[in-house]
Amino acid sequence: MLRITDLTFNIEGRPLFEAASATIPTGHKVGLIGRNGAGKTTLFKLIRGELPLEGGTISLPARARIGGVAQEVPGNEVSLLDTVLAADTERAALLHEAETATDPARIAEVQTRLADIDAWSAEARASSILRGLGFDAAEQLMPCSAFSGGWRMRVALAAVLFSQPDYLLLDEPTNYLDLEGALWLENYLVKYPHTVLIISHDRELLNRAVGGILHLEDRKLTYYSGNYDQFARQRAAQRAVLTAAAKKQDARRAHLQSFVDRFKAKASKAKQAQSRVKMLEKMETIRAPEDAARTVFSFPEPEELSPPIISIENGSVGYGDTVVLRNLNLRIDQDDRIALLGKNGQGKSTLSKLLSGRLAAMGGKTTQSSKLRIGFFAQHQVDELRVEETPLQHLLRERPAEGQAKLRARLAGFGLGAAQAETEVGRLSGGQKARLSLLLATLPAPHLLILDEPTNHLDIESREALVEALTAYSGAVILVSHDMHLLSMVADRLWLVSDGTVRPYEEDLETYRKMLLQSDAPARKDKDKPREAAPKPSRDQILALRADVRKCEERVNKLNEMGDKLAKKLADPRLYDERKDELVVWQKKYAELREALERAEAMWMTALEKLEKAEA
Repeated sequence: MLRITDLTFNIEGRPLFEAASATIPTGHKVGLIGRNGAGKTTLFKLIRGELPLEGGTISLPARARIGGVAQEVPGNEVSLLDTVLAADTERAALLHEAETATDPARIAEVQTRLADIDAWSAEARASSILRGLGFDAAEQLMPCSAFSGGWRMRVALAAVLFSQPDYLLLDEPTNYLDLEGALWLENYLVKYPHTVLIISHDRELLNRAVGGILHLEDRKLTYYSGNYDQFARQRAAQRAVLTAAAKKQDARRAHLQSFVDRFKAKASKAKQAQSRVKMLEKMETIRAPEDAARTVFSFPEPEELSPPIISIENGSVGYGDTVVLRNLNLRIDQDDRIALLGKNGQGKSTLSKLLSGRLAAMGGKTTQSSKLRIGFFAQHQVDELRVEETPLQHLLRERPAEGQAKLRARLAGFGLGAAQAETEVGRLSGGQKARLSLLLATLPAPHLLILDEPTNHLDIESREALVEALTAYSGAVILVSHDMHLLSMVADRLWLVSDGTVRPYEEDLETYRKMLLQSDAPARKDKDKPREAAPKPSRDQILALRADVRKCEERVNKLNEMGDKLAKKLADPRLYDERKDELVVWQKKYAELREALERAEAMWMTALEKLEKAEA
C-alpha cells in the first residue's frame, strides 16, 4: 500500500502540507481532489521522488513501479505503435535477450517470462489502447513527428497505460482528450488491475472510475471511501455537524464570559468567576468550516434578437478544395443550448469555425441576424494570452474607454480578484488563465457563445459555477466538451457530427455513452441498403501488413530454434537418471514454450490471411 505519514512540504515559503497523512490500499482507484493550487501535482512529484521530502515519509512496496504522464513523447520518426510498445521496458529487454541468448536454461527462463507477461499479444493490446485514444490503424504506423503536441500527449498516456505500472499516477489526463477518449479512459481505468491515483475535476470520471477520494484541504489529506457524490454527501454532513457544534460552543463561551464579566469584581463570586476563566482558557475552539470565496462567472446579458439568429440551408464547408461537412441544414435560436457530439476528426471544430465566422461556407445559403455578436472560446486562446501582461492590461486593450474600476469589477465577476488583476498572466494558474479567456470571449455580450473544451484546468467548484452561469445566460450556447456533467446540465439539444454531415441526435447522453463503449462490437447494417465495397488498402497499409507477417514468421522460427535446443536438452539421459528434479523444471519450460509457439503460429496465420485479403 501507499502510506503517507506526517508529510510536510513548503514551496517558495508557502506551506502546502503540514503533518499530512493518508493510506491508499493496494489495488484501489482513488481520485485526488482539491482546489487549484492546493498542491496536488506537487504531491505526485513527492510520491515519484522528484522532490525531496522536508518532513515525514512516503512508503511504497519494495520494487513497486510508479508510472505517470510527465510530458509529451518526442516528435521523432518512431511510429506511435513502436513508441507505445517500447514503454514496456521489461518486454523489450526480454525480446532483445531472446534473440541473443545462447544458454538453454536462460532461453527457457526468458520464454517463460515472456509467456507470463503475455508478450505475444502486446501489439494487439497497444493497438487497442491507441485506438481507444483516437488513433486509427493507419495513424498508429505514422511517426510521432506527424502529430501535434496535444496528440503526442495522448501517445504518452497510451504508453504509460500499456506499461501497466503498479502505481498509475494521472494528472488531469482528460484535459487533452475529447469526449470519446475520456469515456474510453474511464472504462479502461475501471478494469485496470493495479492501484490508480488520478487528479481530476471531472465529476463523471470521479463517480464511475474511482472507489475512493483523497481530499487535499488546509494542507491536510483526508481519505474517503466511495465515489465523488458519496464524498460530497459525507462532506456536507460533516460541515453541518461542525457548524452546529461551533454554534453551541459560541453560546457556551458567551454564557461563561457573561458570568465572568458580571461577577469578577465581587469578592463573594471571585472564585467562581476565576474558575470560569480557566474553563474558557481550556476550551478548545471548534471552528465552523469556512467556505472559500464563492466561485462565480458573470456573463453580460445580450439584447434579444428575432429568431433564428443563424440559419444554414444545404450548406457545405471545408478547407481549400476539400469538403469536410456537406448537406448542412441547421437553425440556431437565441435560447438554444446545443452540444456537439462526434468522434475526433469528424468536423466538430470545422463546424464551430463556420458558426463563429472563422471559416466561410463553400456552398449553400447562410443567413444570420445583422446585429449578431458571437463569442468564441477554445483552448488555443488560453495559450495565446500575453504572458508578460496582467489581466487588467488585457482588458484595457479591449476596452480602453472604460475606467479601471469597472474593468476590475469585470475581472472580479470571473473570480479574478485584486491580486490576480495585477499579476502577470505567465504567473497565473491554468484555471485563472481559462477564466481570463472566458471573460475576453464574453466581453461584447455575445448572442451566441461557442465553447470548445471550456472546463480544462477549471476545478470542480469553477465547473459548477460555469454550469450556473450558462444556465442563466440569455444567449445561445454551442458546447464541445469531454465533461459529461457539464453537457448533461447545460445542453438541451444534441447534434451528432459524423459521416461528413451534422444531424440531430434524438437519444440522450447516456445512450450515446453506451454506444461509444460498445463501438468495438460489429455494427448492424441496414438491410435495405446495398453492401458497399470495402475501400482498397493503401500501399502503406499493405507494406505494414507484410512487415507484420515477417515479424510473425521470425518469431515462429525463433521459437522453433529454442524448442529444438530444449528438446536436445531433454534428450540427455542423465536428466532421467541423475537429475530428476531438474527434469521436471525443463519439461515444464518445454510445455510453456510449445504453448507460446502455438500462439505465435496462430498470429502468423492471422497476419497471412489479412495480407492475402488486402492483396486480393
